[in-house]
Amino acid sequence: MRHLLRPTDFTREEIGELIETAQDIQAHPEKYAHVADGKKLATCFYEPSTRTRLSFESAMIRLGGSVLGFASADSSSASKGESVADTVRVVGVYADIIAMRHPKEGAPMAAADKSPVPIINAGDGGHQHPTQTLTDLLTIRSEKGRLSDLTIGLCGDLKFGRTVHSLITALIRYENIRFILISPDELRVPDFVRYDVLEKNGIPFEEVDDLEAAMPKLDILYMTRVQRERFFNEADYIRLKDRYILDRNKMKLAPEDMIVMHPLPRVNEISVEVDDDPRAMYFRQAEYGVYIRMALIMKLLGLEAPKC
Repeated sequence: MRHLLRPTDFTREEIGELIETAQDIQAHPEKYAHVADGKKLATCFYEPSTRTRLSFESAMIRLGGSVLGFASADSSSASKGESVADTVRVVGVYADIIAMRHPKEGAPMAAADKSPVPIINAGDGGHQHPTQTLTDLLTIRSEKGRLSDLTIGLCGDLKFGRTVHSLITALIRYENIRFILISPDELRVPDFVRYDVLEKNGIPFEEVDDLEAAMPKLDILYMTRVQRERFFNEADYIRLKDRYILDRNKMKLAPEDMIVMHPLPRVNEISVEVDDDPRAMYFRQAEYGVYIRMALIMKLLGLEAPKC
């Protein structure tokens, strides 16, 4: 039995296979309509989510399976003091696979120690978000045609942004990857990413605070929102939340083949006037998330793709 807790739980080769399966699902969805007949996915979400939870549910239903679960800690026995370990031991009796989101870093790892079924980390605090990373890799591979030889600008909340931490960890395994980390001083990437991931592996990166100056250098611009729920001080959030706003004028500075990504939800960091730019990929990115989660569910449950 395998779990997906970190982006590096799968090898490059396995991620390549997942991407190939996801692309085949996108091209031939009817082939996969009954692959998971009789299987059940439990979504145990202790923290609010729209895209991730519904994407998992859509993925399982499109495979022919069914879904159960809860959408907040208040609607589960966690409100009565039940531990994560006890919850998954019980839910694992009802379901074949569990997708878990939790505000505490490491909670899915603790769950995996006790779970009788595969656990998928659907986001734990400000730590990791491996299925968003798989979504991002599928988006990049589909839209840029490669996962190597890329300059990626990561902009906004790089301190608390678990999608950023996961994406950096995953992309350093590919050739000729370079990062431009765009943030105010208060929201720079944490030390464990800077030292243990980037510097330790000799990955070229620079930390800047000027989005406009970075734009002409980028193959990919990955925008993030400043996350109100991660701040302890409301005044700091208000001061930083509109530090970067991508608009039509800034897009004029970007290469014609640069793509804009965002894990969503957005607040003010991407103006709606950018939505019609052909380089804006964030809504298509959300669609890719369904296909890659379908492929992931199949892999963890040992389900084979149809031959026909």
